[in-house]
Amino acid sequence: VQLQASGGGLVQAGGSLRLSCAASGRSFSRLNIGWFRQAPGKEREFVAVISRTGVTTDYADSVKHRFIISRDAVRNTAYLQMSSLKPEDTAVYYCAASEVLTLPAPYEYDYWGQGTQVTVSS
Repeated sequence: VQLQASGGGLVQAGGSLRLSCAASGRSFSRLNIGWFRQAPGKEREFVAVISRTGVTTDYADSVKHRFIISRDAVRNTAYLQMSSLKPEDTAVYYCAASEVLTLPAPYEYDYWGQGTQVTVSS
């Protein structure tokens, strides 16, 4: 499975960005897609996940009601719509994929894309 993350950039606090994660090499419908982020000097943390069917999602408390994860089966792409961005959202964002049958735990991701930098200025 190859994952290509894109859409990062520099945005002012309160602004929005949409990240994309394009998947190839495996049937997209077999993949749960998750987003993680890593800020300088910090450990990588879970942000959001969407199930293989797109029916179930989950979010870190820090991004609930601000971020929305979605997927497009035609484009084999998952998205992370980020709104009301805060300086503390600044990080490298990674998408990852898992083939487990339920929503994956953070350690159950087998495939990772390269990161995309999100910088939120105050």
